[in-house]
Amino acid sequence: MVEMGKRVLDSGWLAARSTEVAATGVQLTTTQPPSGPSAPWMEAAVPGTVLGTLTKNKLVPDPFYGLNNEAILDIADSGREYYTFWFFTTFECAMTGNQHVNLNFRAINYSAEVYLNGHKEILPKGMFRRHSLDVTDILHPDGKNLLAVLVYPPDHPGSIPPDGGQGGDHEIGKDVAAQYVEGWDWMTPIRDRNTGIWDEVSISITGPVKISDPHLVSSFFDNFKRTYLHTTVELENKSSWLAQCSLTLQVATELEGNFSLVEHLQTYELSIPSKTSLQYTFPPLFFYKPNLWWPNGMGKQSLYNVGITVDVKGFGESDSWSHHFGFRKIESIIDSVTGGRLFNVNGQRVFIRGGNWILSDGLLRLSKKRYMADIKFHADMNFNMLRCWGGGLAERPEFYHYCDIYGLLVWQEFWITGDCDGRGDPVSNPNGPLDHDLFMLCARDTVKLLRNHASLALWVGGNEQVPPKDINAALKNDLKLHPFFMSVVGSTALQEDLPQVSDDPSKYLDGTRAYVQGSMWDGFANGKGDFTDGPYEIQNPEDFFKHDFYMYGFNPEVGSVGMPVAATIRATMPPEGWQIPLFKKQSDGYIEEIPNPIWEYHKYISYSKPGKVHDQIELYGQPRDLDDFCEKAQLVNYIQYRALIEGWTSQMWTKFTGFLIWKTQNPWTGLRGQFYDHLHDQTAGFYGCRCAAEPVHVQLNLATYFIEVVNTMSDELSNIAIEVSVWDLEGTCPYYKVTEKIEVPPKTTLPIIEMKYPKSKNAKPVYFLLLKLFRLSNTAILSRNFYWLRLPGNDYKLLEPYRTKKVPLKITSEVLIMGSSYKAQMHVQNISKNSNSRSITWKRVENKKDDNDFDINSVELAEQVVPEKQEGGGGLLSKICKSFCHPTSPNMVKINGTDSGVAFFLHFSVHAAKKDQKDWEDTRILPVHYSDNYFSLVPGEAMTVDISFEVPQGISPSITLSGWNYHKNHKVF
Repeated sequence: MVEMGKRVLDSGWLAARSTEVAATGVQLTTTQPPSGPSAPWMEAAVPGTVLGTLTKNKLVPDPFYGLNNEAILDIADSGREYYTFWFFTTFECAMTGNQHVNLNFRAINYSAEVYLNGHKEILPKGMFRRHSLDVTDILHPDGKNLLAVLVYPPDHPGSIPPDGGQGGDHEIGKDVAAQYVEGWDWMTPIRDRNTGIWDEVSISITGPVKISDPHLVSSFFDNFKRTYLHTTVELENKSSWLAQCSLTLQVATELEGNFSLVEHLQTYELSIPSKTSLQYTFPPLFFYKPNLWWPNGMGKQSLYNVGITVDVKGFGESDSWSHHFGFRKIESIIDSVTGGRLFNVNGQRVFIRGGNWILSDGLLRLSKKRYMADIKFHADMNFNMLRCWGGGLAERPEFYHYCDIYGLLVWQEFWITGDCDGRGDPVSNPNGPLDHDLFMLCARDTVKLLRNHASLALWVGGNEQVPPKDINAALKNDLKLHPFFMSVVGSTALQEDLPQVSDDPSKYLDGTRAYVQGSMWDGFANGKGDFTDGPYEIQNPEDFFKHDFYMYGFNPEVGSVGMPVAATIRATMPPEGWQIPLFKKQSDGYIEEIPNPIWEYHKYISYSKPGKVHDQIELYGQPRDLDDFCEKAQLVNYIQYRALIEGWTSQMWTKFTGFLIWKTQNPWTGLRGQFYDHLHDQTAGFYGCRCAAEPVHVQLNLATYFIEVVNTMSDELSNIAIEVSVWDLEGTCPYYKVTEKIEVPPKTTLPIIEMKYPKSKNAKPVYFLLLKLFRLSNTAILSRNFYWLRLPGNDYKLLEPYRTKKVPLKITSEVLIMGSSYKAQMHVQNISKNSNSRSITWKRVENKKDDNDFDINSVELAEQVVPEKQEGGGGLLSKICKSFCHPTSPNMVKINGTDSGVAFFLHFSVHAAKKDQKDWEDTRILPVHYSDNYFSLVPGEAMTVDISFEVPQGISPSITLSGWNYHKNHKVF
C-alpha cells in the first residue's frame, strides 16, 4: 500500500512556450514526453510564474535590476500566446487496494488544461481558487505518471499607458486576479501578469473516505474561563459501499522540547453511504481556561495542535488532517469616542500599529523561508497587524502560519481596488469583474482555505472601493457573524447570557470575524468612502504629534520615504543608477530633488516637499556621494518613522484607535515605502519603528516637548521613573533629571514632564537626548529611547564634523554555530574616558535647582548597562547548548579612540568572508535578524545585540560594525 497523505510536487518541472511545442498534451503525457531541459524546454519554477521561469533560465534579464524590465516584452505587445506555457513533470504513484488519489492545484493563474497519462481535464478560470482532480482511475499501473499543464494568462491582461498609472489601463480588473501586475505608483508592470502555476501542486492519497475543509471555532463564556471548541468537517465516501467510520478528534498542547500533552481525544461512529458527501459536526469540546492566543506585544501566541482522523471498517486509517489552532476571540466595532474602528482580542482593546502588505515577491517566488523572514521582521518591529491590500493576493496558508506564530493580526481584502473597479482615471470597470459568480466562488474558497488561522482578524471588500452591490451583499450574507460573536457597540464585555443558538458556529462559512465593505468605510478613514487616507510623503517629524495632522480615528494608509542602504543600490542597479539626486534650490529656499532615471523608474520618493518640508537629508549637509546620501537617508528614515508611530501613539484612545503604514516592504527593488528592501536588508526606519512601537515606551512629544509614557498593556505601570539626560557634541552632560515615582494606567499615554533643556540659556544647537524608563524597585530598564535634536531654526550640519570624533568602543562577542545557523551576542560598550562617562543612576543629592532640574555634577554616578530587549530569541547563550551546537570562545575587539562622546548611529552587518573581493561586490548575508541596530551609546553605556542568520554552504561569515563616526567596517567576528 502506498503511504497515505499529501506529497508536494515542487521539483523536476520543465516548461516551454506553447507556440514552440508541436506535440499535443496527449502526446506529451504518452509517447512524446520532453527528455530534459533542452530547447524549447527549460527548468521551471513551480510554484512560480512564466516570467520567474524565464528569469531563472536567464532568457530574460532580471526584471527588477536597473531598467531591465523595459527590455522585456509586455503581454500587451506580444499577445497572450507568448506567455502561454506548458509545464511538465513526472511523479511515481501506484495504487493498491481501495486507495484514492487526488491531484491538487492550490492556485493557478489564470486557467489551464491538465493532461495526465493522456487524459485531459480543465482547470477553470480564477487566480484565487483551489482545484482538485480525482485521478485514481488514470494513474499508470507501473506507477510512473506523466503530467503536463498548459497555463493561459488572464483573459484581460490590459496595456500600460505611457504615463503608467494605478493598475495600468485597468483591464485586469475585469478578471478575478491580482491587479498590481499592471503597475502602480510604487510598482513596475509585471510583463506576464503573473501567469503560471503560482502555488503548491500536490497529490493526496487517501482511503475510501476523504476529509475536506474542517472548520474550527472557539467560543468563550464566564470571562474566558469556559471555552468550547466547535468543529465541522466535510467527509466524502468515494467507495461503492456504505462506509462504517470512526472519526477521531484530538487536541494537544505543545510543551517544551518535542513533547505535547493530549488534552482531548474523542472518537465518534458514523456511516456514510457510497458516493456521498456529508457534513459532520462534532459535539463541542469543553476547555477550562485554555492558553489563549494573543497579538504580538500582548501575550503569548499559544497554539494547539488539532488533529482529525477517519478510520473505515475493513480498511483502517483512511485520511487525516491537522492544524495549529489558537483559542482567541476577536471583536471589531466602531469606537464611540474616536469614531475609529476598534479591535478587541480576548476582551482587551488593541491599539493597532501595523502596516500594509502587498506580497513578498512580484514574480511570486514564494517560500516558507522567505515568508518566515518577512513575518518575523514585522514582529521584530513590534507591529501587531498587517493589511493584505486588495490589489495583491489572497495570502497563502504559509503566510498565515507565520502570522499565527509571531502574533500578527491580518486584515484580508478581496480583489477590488478603486483604481481598477470604478474610481480610476479614466473611470474603470464600475461593475467590477465581469464574472461575479466566479468572484464569489473564489471568495468562498479563500475563506475556507484561511479561516482556521488565529491571526486572521477581518475581511474587507476592497481597497478604497466597495464591491459591486450584488457581490457586496453576497459577502455580507456569507460572512455574517454567528450570535456568539456579535459585539455590542460601545461595550467590550463578553455576552454571558446569549440565547440558545441552534446552529453550531463551525457550520458557518466563517461567522467569527467582521466583514467591512471597504478600506475607507465603517470606522476606517472618514468612514464614508471619501479619499481620506494618506499622506504618503515626507513630513516634518513634529507634525505627526499635532492634533490636526489627521482628523479621523483609524488611518488605513499613511506613508513616507524608504531609501535603502547604498549596498542595495549597487546590488540592484548599474553604475549610472548610483548617481544621487540633484538638489535644486528654489527661490523660496526649499529644495527640489531631481533623481536619476533609474531611481525614477524605481519609484523614488523625495526627502523634500517644496513649500512645506525642507529637504530632510540636506539638513545634515549636502551629500557627497551615494554612501553619504544613503547614510543620511537612514538618519531621516529613523526619525521619520519613529515620529510617525510616536505621534499616533501620543493620542492613543483619545483620538486614534490605530494606523497602518503604507507600506512596510516592496515586492521588487522599489525605493519608497519600505522598512526592509527586496533583498531583505533593513533600513534604519525598521529600528525607528521597533523603538516607537514598544508595548511599554518612553517618548518625547516633538510638538510639546513633554516626555510621555506609553502603556498599551492591560495592567497598570507602577513604581517607575524616567531618567532624562542630554549629551552635547563635546561629550558632556549639561542636563540631567530623574522624575518622581510615576504610575501609568493601562491603555494610556501619559504626559509626565516638560523637557526644558531647549529653553535653557546655554542650550547647544545640536544635542543628544537619552530617555530611560525604569523600575524603582530593581532599576530594570523598561524602555530606552535615544534622540538627536536641534534647536528651532537650526539644522544638523554640526554632526558633519562630529564624524571625525574617535570615540573608543569595546565589543565582546559570543557565537553559537548550529550547522548553517549562527546566533551571536554582541556586547558593545562606549569606553570613553571622561569624568562623567559612567551612566547615571537616579539617586538624588540635595543640591537641586529651583525648577527641579539639576546639574550632572550634583548626582551620584554608577555604571549602568542597558539590558537586551526581551523577545523569543533572547538569552540564547544562557540556554543549554546541545551537542549539535558549537559555541565559539568569547572574542573581544577594541576600536581605539581618545575622544569622549556619543558613539553615534552604530550598525552591525553580516558578510561572507572573501579574500579576493571585487570593488563594490555585495558580500552581505541576508536576511539577518538583529535585536537592535542603528543605535547610539553615551559615554560609559553598554548594550547587548542579538544577531541570528543562516549562511550558504561553504561560506564563512564575518560580522562588522560601522557608524556615523566609525567610517570603515570594523570586523568584530
